[in-house]
Amino acid sequence: MLMNLKSLDWDEPTLQTLGIPREILPKIVSNSEIIGHISKGFPIPGIPISGCLGDQHAAMVGQACRKGEAKSTYGTGAFILINTGDEIIHSKHGLLSTLAFKLGPQASTNYALEGSIAIAGAAVQWLRDSLGIIATAREIEELASQVESSGGVYFVPAFNGLFAPWWRDDARGICIGITRFTNKAHIARAVLESMCFQVKDVLDSMHKDWNEKGGAGNGKKEFLLRVDGGATVNNLLMQIQADLLGNPVVRPADIETTALGAAYAAGLAVGVWTEDEIFASGEKIETTTLFQPTVDPEVRKKKIDSWCKAVSRTFDLADLF
Repeated sequence: MLMNLKSLDWDEPTLQTLGIPREILPKIVSNSEIIGHISKGFPIPGIPISGCLGDQHAAMVGQACRKGEAKSTYGTGAFILINTGDEIIHSKHGLLSTLAFKLGPQASTNYALEGSIAIAGAAVQWLRDSLGIIATAREIEELASQVESSGGVYFVPAFNGLFAPWWRDDARGICIGITRFTNKAHIARAVLESMCFQVKDVLDSMHKDWNEKGGAGNGKKEFLLRVDGGATVNNLLMQIQADLLGNPVVRPADIETTALGAAYAAGLAVGVWTEDEIFASGEKIETTTLFQPTVDPEVRKKKIDSWCKAVSRTFDLADLF
């Protein structure tokens, strides 16, 4: 919030506006350099501290996302970033411009577009804790697999408004399309689909911003989404995501890519590996799981249109009594 994305230093006008003295702020460093050592009194004193990244940015490194490549982390919420290379793209479609990573003091700076979703896995927790439809989070996959579709049911988890790309704090959650045919399996599947629809909304905005800027991505390579986070163990969720995107979804063997990204940055700073070796890892992994889209494009379009209609019904509901 306080850093100038271009200069990578504290933004003086912002500091003056907020009345924050520069001298109380720490020095800004790159994500991969020795910034200190573990002090005496700890089990491993003297070990260099050399990797420092935020959660989602570490996941981007862990997923080896190069320019034009995107990742989505599925947890309580969902967080989607696409690497825009050395260019800051100012979104016109509801996203945030951010720093992706800078792997060394002299390394090039990679920027990103970011979209955050407030309610993803938290909707599954809601089914478990508030409605009692499932006893554990893992049960939702088996329950939702009992039906081939949501049966026209759409669930929009706008419990406290909608984040990117809608940004509607007046939105509230709805579950529509219910008939006497509807059972708990349809609702469970609609909850899973809601996570995937929201990710698609963000990715669609990213593609719009990217194309308007003349982004070339990775040449003619097919777009695919890299995924990580606890919810990605759900195979049905990942298949639904691929079906709604119309693009492949790639899940690594180790879904905790945030820790991996921090380790990559730390090892890079002390010479364990090179940056080329880190980003080559995205092509060398043989234990990934690939989910290919299987839905007919016409069916996909109808479902997306229905989702957008459902989202529009959530607006201006904050004053319900």
